[in-house]
Amino acid sequence: MTYFAPFIDSSGFHMPSYSNIRNQLIADAKAIFGQDIYLGVDSQDYQWISAVANIIYDSFLASQAVYNSRGPSTAIGSSLDIIVKLNGIKRLPAVYSTCYVTLAGTPGTTITNGIVGDLNSNNWTLTSPVTLDSSGQATALATCQTTGPIVANIADLNKIVTPTYGWTTVTNDAAALVGSSSETDSQLRSRQAISTAQPSRTVLEGVKGAISAVSGVMRFVVHENDTNAEDANGLPPHSITVVVEGGEDADVARAMFNKKGPGVYTNGTTSVSITDAYENAVTIRFYRPTYVDIDVVVNVKKLAGYTSQTTDAIKSALAAYADSLLIGDDLLISSLWGATLSANQVPTKPLFSITGLTVARHGQAQGTTDIITAFDEVTRGNVASITVNEI
Repeated sequence: MTYFAPFIDSSGFHMPSYSNIRNQLIADAKAIFGQDIYLGVDSQDYQWISAVANIIYDSFLASQAVYNSRGPSTAIGSSLDIIVKLNGIKRLPAVYSTCYVTLAGTPGTTITNGIVGDLNSNNWTLTSPVTLDSSGQATALATCQTTGPIVANIADLNKIVTPTYGWTTVTNDAAALVGSSSETDSQLRSRQAISTAQPSRTVLEGVKGAISAVSGVMRFVVHENDTNAEDANGLPPHSITVVVEGGEDADVARAMFNKKGPGVYTNGTTSVSITDAYENAVTIRFYRPTYVDIDVVVNVKKLAGYTSQTTDAIKSALAAYADSLLIGDDLLISSLWGATLSANQVPTKPLFSITGLTVARHGQAQGTTDIITAFDEVTRGNVASITVNEI
């Protein structure tokens, strides 16, 4: 294809390729200096033309990016952030995992700027200062220093990183509230598409749109049972069942109340009392997701170039895949194979081959079958629960 000037028509933005630009510059040079000018790839003139063509092509790519930034389906990064503000939403920032821990030691000991560690070598910052009571104990909130879905199960936080005289032990009696990574472009586009349903003609879509706009909401699912009997999930008749991760209870309940249809029963184990415009109390119910921790065992044969970093990459890829599933999604073992292979950063020369892979809910027997989740469950990855056997 020959060179053409960039243009916009009914089908979008059109621009020439790098080779079109380069070939046009070569033709122009021959027209100016004569057809006998040598412009082989090893010539200085060709190298100059190639550099100029690359600069021009980069400029055209920037123009294309600007054109694509006009709509949410093609905008990226900060451009997408600007567009979704028109829908009253914004990109969810990265969230730190938090966990309440119990400190023990000599009564009256004051711990200032304390830091504790977990089994995966993540550091967690304590509220400061913390003073041990007369029994030598105190409860403090520990915030992970790394953003993202950092998991800490019961008793995982057991290391004192900043020793203090009189402080002897630390532990957590409950699992951490897991944080999240910054919302990706694709996730934000999906939420933007749902948010436009708020003024929709269907009430159910309006409920979904309202929940998606609640600050802090990360994942959610809405089930409707419009029959006269319980459905396959055991959900009551003539009801909506919302399972939502993140967001304040009161904000989620208010969003549901504002959009649900009259007479529709809201099903769930979390109950919030909402007062309507006439001072009547209405109970709104929904579920918080139950996290399913996943244990994975992968057997790999090391090939040339395999290092300990490859092992870490495999664990991270598997944990990230488990964290990426939506509420109620089953974890397919075939997808775990794909997640493992994604750690092969050199596709033409693999770093390893997989000889076996098994998976199970945390603490259960390993197997080769899919992990089936309930309507209110969501899988959760943890690199500490992933074993990579190298041969």
